[in-house]
Amino acid sequence: MEGAVCAPPLSHTDQIVMGHGAGGRMGHQLIQKAFLPAFQNPALSAGDDAARVNPGSNGQLSISTDAHVVWPLFFPGGDIGRLAVCGTVNDVAMLGARPLYLTAGFILEEGLPMETLQRVVVSMQSAAMEAGVQIVAGDTKVVQKGKADGLYITTAGVGLVRSGLTIGGAQAREGDVIILSGSIGDHGIAVLAARGELGFQSSLKSDVAPLNHLVARMLDTSRNIHVLRDPTRGGLATTLNEIAVQSNLGIVLNEEAIPVHPEVNAACEMLGFDPLYIANEGKLVAVVAREDAGRILEAMHGTRYGEEAVIVGEVTSETRGRVLLKTAIGSTRVVDMLAGEMLPRIC
Repeated sequence: MEGAVCAPPLSHTDQIVMGHGAGGRMGHQLIQKAFLPAFQNPALSAGDDAARVNPGSNGQLSISTDAHVVWPLFFPGGDIGRLAVCGTVNDVAMLGARPLYLTAGFILEEGLPMETLQRVVVSMQSAAMEAGVQIVAGDTKVVQKGKADGLYITTAGVGLVRSGLTIGGAQAREGDVIILSGSIGDHGIAVLAARGELGFQSSLKSDVAPLNHLVARMLDTSRNIHVLRDPTRGGLATTLNEIAVQSNLGIVLNEEAIPVHPEVNAACEMLGFDPLYIANEGKLVAVVAREDAGRILEAMHGTRYGEEAVIVGEVTSETRGRVLLKTAIGSTRVVDMLAGEMLPRIC
């Protein structure tokens, strides 16, 4: 279960609110209260984007599942179909695996135009071809009009982990450097723009993309990659907090090194958001050995989705379990996990 790190339990009187789906602290509390006690096992408790399982003598598998409720269904740079494929492919790949197969479940609302469904299916087919995976099974359900906002999609994926690799949030080591594959916040702001909630015209597009080929290029270059994670809901800040907790180490970020497009900055300033917490769907964070960072960066720069990769921070034994940000004005502040609802229905 994605992001299953420890968090304080909720009280028995709490109800589900939109903030539970934002990917931050409330979501982690929900996992801790509702799911982990029932489903506890080592693969789930690891708290990574996918589960590493060993079915026998033929190697380890990476398995992940996801549900997609983005609104609107189509947005600049993508749609719910491309998002469904890429999101699951990326989660499977973050354990150092080669994604192979997906399944897809469709919840269709009565009255959904057939043309809309066909557009989504074609988009999924295109994304699967780009990623090099096959959609091999699925299911379809229809609910009454007004019960599903048109279309929801659930996906599951499986891939083969490279032999001898152990990649996960708990594997970060003191002295490692943190690489970010490109600019942050593009997806969340593009979806807001599609909703008409920015108040100005924007040419920004979602970054939704399959990252498995980028991961393969990185692993071909070095096996000293300790953590891989795609900072989706809750953004870069929440993802790095998860890694800090899993590894029981601290993380220090350099604000000036983190790439943010001017349009994302402008939208965040207008809306009172912090780009560090905005969702991404085509970026990854890699925690790698310092001595191999240069070679890994060079390999990333030669790929379509890693051209803008930069080093944005390092792992330290100080302030264990916390993330600090060195700001552009020379101060240092704590970067906590997303506390509540920020941008619902963005994936």
